[in-house]
Amino acid sequence: MNSQRWMSRQFFNFYMTWGIFLPFWTGWMIQTKGVSISEASLIMSLGLIARGLSTLVAYPYLSLKFSSKALLNMMAIGTLIAILFYIPVSSFNGLLMVTLLINVIYPTLMPALDSAAGILVQSNQLKDYGKSRSWGSIGFVAAGIILTFFTGMLGDEVILYGLLLGMLVFLFFGFLQAPVVLSAKPKTEHAKNHSIRELFRINHFGLVLVIVILLQSAHASYYNYGYLFLQEIHAPKYLIGVILNIAVIAEIIFFSIADRMFNKFSAGFLLVIAALGSTLRWILVFAFPNVIVFCLAQTLHSLSFAMGHYAFMKYLVRNIPHTHIPKAQGVYSALALGWGTAVFTMFGGYLFEIEPRYAFIGMIACSIPSMLLALIYQKTDHKQQEVAVIN
Repeated sequence: MNSQRWMSRQFFNFYMTWGIFLPFWTGWMIQTKGVSISEASLIMSLGLIARGLSTLVAYPYLSLKFSSKALLNMMAIGTLIAILFYIPVSSFNGLLMVTLLINVIYPTLMPALDSAAGILVQSNQLKDYGKSRSWGSIGFVAAGIILTFFTGMLGDEVILYGLLLGMLVFLFFGFLQAPVVLSAKPKTEHAKNHSIRELFRINHFGLVLVIVILLQSAHASYYNYGYLFLQEIHAPKYLIGVILNIAVIAEIIFFSIADRMFNKFSAGFLLVIAALGSTLRWILVFAFPNVIVFCLAQTLHSLSFAMGHYAFMKYLVRNIPHTHIPKAQGVYSALALGWGTAVFTMFGGYLFEIEPRYAFIGMIACSIPSMLLALIYQKTDHKQQEVAVIN
């Protein structure tokens, strides 16, 4: 079994679906279900809170009971069922309930896949994480381009059916052969001995976690209102999906060269650069609200997201024991990709209704503190490495 190929394929299949859900779902609810911007913002924010609870509590618990392969398939089946519930509902309460349900199940596939990748890296079966992860970004881009074509012809209603089809494909490949290590059930003693509290006893884990929470939360306005903002600045509708995917193309390029180009740099240095790129990105979108500058700013996604995520994975693989990886991924997903983003989604929605540009400049409230903390971490970690060399 070629573990590199398997991991690349699963990343590709999952991010095909994520490339539909993440950038288009708020707009889909507004355009096809008739909810207001503030209602859609509240629904997505509460969904992120549910996602945080699930990835912080349910996912780590289940990862101690089931193998990685079994868990991925279980969550894919649950997601498929949850998507079907969107078809009949149209009220605010109905959409809220279904969104809460889907956020309990669907986003946990992300830490589950990264945990599988971490296990394969530590067992020397995955030589190049960045290369496999870049296929996820390719899937994200492919979904956006294909979906833009069909929404232009058939309307926003096809967004839901695109997500449904994508999840069916992911589930189909999930039942095929996987690396043997991912089918192994966790040992029962690990479930008893490893708590989330132990993660925070690992050197710098708490500080690195705060940095990546701020880094990822800074994308809240882009993820939820980027589609609407491009309409505000009169981007051609048939190009919106392409423009959104410039960010992911930059991400693909980064991940494809990351292990080769950035392996020698410390996680702290990479986090500093990621935060700097994030700050510059939101300032550009605010200061120059036009399509060309927005497209240029999209290339900074390679720093604001990709480099930040890569730096965290670099820290995780080098510092977190094999048995703690699912919990570390659960905490990261819950706090950085869930609750932090939920808070700033509501904040961004409030600013967007005042003036769309404000939703983006407001994100430097995350990126600047993350840069200062990353500088502190880099300096502290460097000193500790020097002491270790001397001793």
